[in-house]
Amino acid sequence: MEYNFQDFEQRWQSFWATHAPYRIKNSYDKPKYYCLDMFPYPSGDGLHVGHWKGYVFSDVFARMKFFQGYNVLHPMGYDAFGLPAENNAIKRGIHPEVCTKQNIEKIGAQLRTIGAMYDWDKELSTTDPEYYKWTQWIFLKMFERGLAYEANMPINWCPQCLTGLANEEASGGTCERCGTAVEQKSIRQWVLKITAYADRLLNDLDDLDWPEKVKLMQANWIGRSEGLKFKARVKDMDLTIETFSAHFESFMADTFVVIAPDHALLETLIAGTPDAQKVRDYCKYLLDKRAGGANRAAEEEDVTEGIFTGRYIQDPCGNGELPIWVASFALAHYGTGIVKCSAHDERDFAFAKKYNIPLKVVLVPQDPAERKKVEALEYCYTDMKEGILLEPSPFAGKRSGDCRADIIKYCVEKGYAISHVSYKLRDWIFSRQRYWGEPIPLVHCKSCGIVAVPESQLPVLLPPVESYQPTGTGESPLAAIDWWVNTECPSCNGPAKRETNTMPQWAGSCWYFLRYPNPKLETEPFSQQDMKYWMPVDLYVGGIEHAVLHLLYSRFYVKVLYDVGAVPFHEPFKRLFNQGMVCMKSAVTGRVEKMSKSKGNTVSPNEIAQQYGVDTLRMYMLFMGPPELDNEWQSDSIRGVFNFLRKLWSAISDRTILAQDGELVSDESTRRFHKFLKEYSHRLDRYLVNTAVASIMEYYNDIQSKNLKLSTEMARDLLVAIGVMVPYFSSELLQQCFGMQLHDQSWPVYNPQLAVDAVVEVAVQVNGKLRATIHVERTSERAFVEKTAREAVEKWIASHTVATVIYVPGRLVNFVIA
Repeated sequence: MEYNFQDFEQRWQSFWATHAPYRIKNSYDKPKYYCLDMFPYPSGDGLHVGHWKGYVFSDVFARMKFFQGYNVLHPMGYDAFGLPAENNAIKRGIHPEVCTKQNIEKIGAQLRTIGAMYDWDKELSTTDPEYYKWTQWIFLKMFERGLAYEANMPINWCPQCLTGLANEEASGGTCERCGTAVEQKSIRQWVLKITAYADRLLNDLDDLDWPEKVKLMQANWIGRSEGLKFKARVKDMDLTIETFSAHFESFMADTFVVIAPDHALLETLIAGTPDAQKVRDYCKYLLDKRAGGANRAAEEEDVTEGIFTGRYIQDPCGNGELPIWVASFALAHYGTGIVKCSAHDERDFAFAKKYNIPLKVVLVPQDPAERKKVEALEYCYTDMKEGILLEPSPFAGKRSGDCRADIIKYCVEKGYAISHVSYKLRDWIFSRQRYWGEPIPLVHCKSCGIVAVPESQLPVLLPPVESYQPTGTGESPLAAIDWWVNTECPSCNGPAKRETNTMPQWAGSCWYFLRYPNPKLETEPFSQQDMKYWMPVDLYVGGIEHAVLHLLYSRFYVKVLYDVGAVPFHEPFKRLFNQGMVCMKSAVTGRVEKMSKSKGNTVSPNEIAQQYGVDTLRMYMLFMGPPELDNEWQSDSIRGVFNFLRKLWSAISDRTILAQDGELVSDESTRRFHKFLKEYSHRLDRYLVNTAVASIMEYYNDIQSKNLKLSTEMARDLLVAIGVMVPYFSSELLQQCFGMQLHDQSWPVYNPQLAVDAVVEVAVQVNGKLRATIHVERTSERAFVEKTAREAVEKWIASHTVATVIYVPGRLVNFVIA
């Protein structure tokens, strides 16, 4: 048969849609496997081949577990609320509801083309009222526990998207969605108290089978620091300030103090000083330059930006009067926002050098020559573990790393400081001043205050509007809809107004994996039986770009739900795999970059599927390189994969590699097949999908070159094994050639005894030096192997006495000669 993939791929799509062979079974007695993709937001641009990389990868393992007898949940849905969908609607001039529906239909059709074993009965969208009813319910659980609170606060404001952003969405000082430099704006917000879970979010990382890079990114974002909080009075003022230090061992070296340019105490501090206005203007300059205010972009900026406030503290540790400076590197949200500084921090050192602030050395290296350089302030010495302390006297001459606990005790007993733990993590700014999002289920009553909408009245539906564009005033477009805003207080039945801010996109994506087992459940968000059986997710596949945002938020949601007794687990994802990006030369920049329509370097999967077939694209996505790394799209390589599948198709369909009636299959062919199964399975078990594809090609080339024949059973097992990668290909050949259905098969298991090489290479050494290699049957007796080895190295041992022979079966013979 010709490899006319056009003839059967659409037919199998229709068959899978009609018969749903991969639909999960309503049985809790089988072992389960929950394989999950990070679901897409329904962009109007649709999917490009880069999106396929993760979806095809996850499908390989979902299918493998299905063949191994697991009850597999492999669902798909749409993250359809939020800025991406609304901005796309504004760009196209279409209402977000209409635009989102169109995009879901478009992407849904593309996803079905992939041939993944998605259970489409589980399909969901975060914009479905029956879904966001429970998103609102989760918010109310947080509100009841004091984890959701209202605050007027300066936030990251995107002047392009016209909405507030969480710190995580403004990392680097720009909007995560549009790249515009963010500003500071004081707006009424709803905030989630994620900081209450900081320690649990940090400590529980140890138990996760996640890439170390992701765990480190989350740990750094949480930023837990144990240290000391020092109190000091401001000279000539009735004001006491607190400073935090995580590296307090060199506290006797402190010679100045820095305060964040947006610190709440700054105005009080500079009031009455001659240069107060100059300081205010300079602080505005620093904040404008930071272009993100209180986010951690400041940590990457020039540390030598600052101005003297005109004030001093009276250092309780005996260092005298220390000047207070405003510095660009001080962050209002970290520690106390005020830092004591010394010669033993690189930023402090550089700052002091620029502004001629005196420095004092109390920590030196053990090497005398290096010590002289440090004492001469030729460079900054920061080794708090190995450095030798010079002060205070109780610790003089001791290694700093040995004294940390004693220094804490000393400072506390002296009344200098108290023990303190600080975090970089800030509470999550949760509200958005946009239309396309879940309404926050609260009302504002003059008599009762802020009141939760009763659960029986959920969902609070997003009202239909004609004008949904953001206002830029700090109010959502919902605020202008009087008939919707004006309501009745659930508590006193008096007049009240609905909350008009909406939830961010993350609200629906933080818990969607809990809804998949039963997305049509009406009485509760998820059943306890489903949660005990299906959760946690066994394999979660998605991009590294979600390492902090989505993954941290989802972990927080699950921990809250665990605390309220809604779920019996406290971590959602057992194993995480981050696939790399697909890159291609940009028509705009000329560089190889991540695929993006704006860069003119996307490739349509529809066009590739029409030209080469879906299976060719699937196999190429797996073969193009290590799945965890970024890979460059190569059109020539995909043609090579197509040609390989075409040759394999002909060899099986024409039965040229199958033993004919009465023809025996050789032992060599049997062993080679089981060796292939072993290599292939082991590579998949380690997620080495690219080398697993290579093992298929190596196997086929080997049997062709040696004219090895397969039995019917071997051919069937081969098709099942590769069917996880090329399901259309295998489904058609199994049916046409063997009258079988792929979904009815079991995963082929190799025989360990047959999977080993019949002939092995043995190294022959003389006194540990390699002198020859020999090839012998693996089952050969020692006497035969030793005799063959002796003959191979005769010239090196002929005139010597062999004292002993070291023998490692199948690997080594070493002759030790006198």
